[in-house]
Amino acid sequence: MQKFFADISNIVDGRIHLEGPDVNHIKNVLRMKPGEDIRVSDGRGKTYLCCIAGYEDGKALLDILKELDTDTELPSEIVLFQGLPKGDKMDLIVQKAVELGAARIVPFAAKRSIVKLDKKKEEKKQARWQAIAKGAAEQSGREIVPEVGHLLSYAEALREASGLDVVLIPYELEEGMEETARVISSIKPGQSVGVFIGPEGGFEEDEIAAAREAGARIITLGKRILRTETAGLTTLSILMYHLESGRHSL
Repeated sequence: MQKFFADISNIVDGRIHLEGPDVNHIKNVLRMKPGEDIRVSDGRGKTYLCCIAGYEDGKALLDILKELDTDTELPSEIVLFQGLPKGDKMDLIVQKAVELGAARIVPFAAKRSIVKLDKKKEEKKQARWQAIAKGAAEQSGREIVPEVGHLLSYAEALREASGLDVVLIPYELEEGMEETARVISSIKPGQSVGVFIGPEGGFEEDEIAAAREAGARIITLGKRILRTETAGLTTLSILMYHLESGRHSL
């Protein structure tokens, strides 16, 4: 059963007033009729089993049947800091990062970033990425809609990551898989984790030096050089498996 998200302000007295494009999708694409059940989350960790009461003034009126006991979020906050890539690669990165459990995605401009966005283009792109994140959260059964932040400089991104417990940077020139395995295995459920991925062309040496000075752990993903759209998803997959395995072994 597909999940949808409703603004918490539209959940009143046991009824949800669902608005926006989801209404058309439910009514005209899925062709759901009054009396059918649907899952809706408030985006803050609560999910409800609802029954469609009807459609009115462009809204879907949903009666809450019960709150569901769900457990789809990772036990740690993972923030993907993504060097701005070319073309529409960021669309794929956002979608898959949400599916893999990222809590936030923060795009940043590195020295080797080819794409330059002015304020108007940035706002348009950010709105598109946020819509993609919402769709991916609905499809994958997330309890929250991960936030896609505004474009930062690399220095700003490092400062934002300074409040996280662990910061990882996969780097193609780094060696030592055993040390990488040790670093990842030391991450405990409940710790917040930042993952920095460079754009096409990767990071410059002084950027890695700045991250190391800020306390980031430089790791390797193996002997192969991964594309920017692959490296982040690989790291998130490793973290997802590690954290989920750790939670179930407690």
